[in-house]
Amino acid sequence: MDWYQIWCDLKPGEDDLVFCRNIDAYLGQLRADGLIEEHRLMRRKLGLAPDGATEFHIMIGTRDLAQLDAAFNLVSKREGEVETLHKAVYGAVTNLKFGLYRDFPDPWRKGDA
Repeated sequence: MDWYQIWCDLKPGEDDLVFCRNIDAYLGQLRADGLIEEHRLMRRKLGLAPDGATEFHIMIGTRDLAQLDAAFNLVSKREGEVETLHKAVYGAVTNLKFGLYRDFPDPWRKGDA
């Protein structure tokens, strides 16, 4: 699995539970369309995090980079229902940081022998 990761804070005045519902609607639609495998929304607990960490962490799992690319291609059109869902999420956040990780070790990797 490849994991597209997003770290963010909510803009002042944004409702955390509305944000949660909007994440589920947006990423749930991408999942229903076969463009992602799963997603998780996490929130920092008890203020425990490294310096500079944001309040929220979103993980989006895809089978591979081809699936992630297909999701990006759809979202980047900036049209239709997916744009409405994306805008509800993107418009509520600030301090965005992104990362791309993979499960490790890769299944095709052989040992040192």
